[in-house]
Amino acid sequence: MTAHNPAKPRQILLSKRANVFYLEHARVIQKDGRILYLTDTGEDVEQYFNLPERNTMFLLLGKGTSITDAAVRRLAESNVILGFCGSGGSPQFATLDPVFLVPQSEYRPTEFMQGWVRSWFEESDRLAMAKRLLSKRVHYAQYAWSSNIVLKALSVELPKSRVETFLKRIIAAENTQELLLAEAEWAKHLYAKLAATYRINNFARNEGAGETDNSAARVNSFLDHGNYIAYGYAAMILNALGISFSLPLLHGKTRRGALVFDIADLIKDAWVMPTAFAVGANEKSKDRDMRAQLIESVHDSGAVDEVFSFVKSLALEPS
Repeated sequence: MTAHNPAKPRQILLSKRANVFYLEHARVIQKDGRILYLTDTGEDVEQYFNLPERNTMFLLLGKGTSITDAAVRRLAESNVILGFCGSGGSPQFATLDPVFLVPQSEYRPTEFMQGWVRSWFEESDRLAMAKRLLSKRVHYAQYAWSSNIVLKALSVELPKSRVETFLKRIIAAENTQELLLAEAEWAKHLYAKLAATYRINNFARNEGAGETDNSAARVNSFLDHGNYIAYGYAAMILNALGISFSLPLLHGKTRRGALVFDIADLIKDAWVMPTAFAVGANEKSKDRDMRAQLIESVHDSGAVDEVFSFVKSLALEPS
C-alpha cells in the first residue's frame, strides 16, 4: 500500500505576505502542525497565540525569547526569515550587525544571483547599479512623502531643488565615495526637514543610544527600531531572490550582510524616517506604536512588491 502524503498548503508569495512579528518574553514552539508562541505574563496560566507562518515575511525575536528546533524547521519550510535582536527590535549594541537565519531552499532562483555577480565584478557596472539604487531611493521618498497623510496635512514635501541637486550628483559621480558623500548630505537634509516639521530642536542622529527621555531621543530610538524592521524586509527580499548579502553596492565590502543595508535604505528614507518623527513627536508613543504604523504604511503602499521588482531588474539590467 502506498502511503498517502497530504499536499502542503500553497504558500503565499513573499511579496504578498501581510505579517511581520516582533516578540519579547515569549517561547515559540510547534504544536499540532502550527507555530505558536507562549507569552510570559507571570501568571500560572500560559497564553498561546497562533503565528500564521505561511502569511509571515519575517520574525524578530527580542529579549527573553526562545524557539524550539521544530518551530525553526517549520518556519524554514514556509520560507520565513528569522532574526535575533535586542530590546525594541534594535541591535543589542550600536555596532552589532543584524543577525538573520535565512531558510535554505534548494528551489530558490539562481538567475538573479548570477546576474548580480556578473555585474558586481565589473567596476563600471557596480557603479551603475549603485547609481540606480540611489535614484530609486529618491523616487520612493518622493512617492511616499507626497502620499503620506500626516505630511500632506502639514504641507510638507521634498524641495524640488534638493531632489534635482542630489540626482545631478548621482549622475556625475565617478566613484562610490562621491556617491556616499552625496547620500550623506541627502540623508542629513531629510533629518533636518522632518525635525523642523515636528519642531524637534537640536536633533542629531545618534544610533543605538536607547534613550527616550525627550522627543529627539525618542525619534532616535524609533529610527533604530524602524531600521531593524527595514533590515528584515531587505533580508527577506534578497533571500527570496537568492542573492547573497555579501555583495553590496554602497556599504563596505568587508561588512557581513552589507547588501541588506543597501536595500533597506530604499525603505528608510521613504517610510521609516517620516514614521519615526511622527510617532516620536508624541511623548506617549511606545515601540509598539512605531512598529504598527511602520508595518501598516509599508504594507498599504505596496512597498515590498515594488522593491522586489526593482531588485530583480537591478540584478538583470545593471544600467
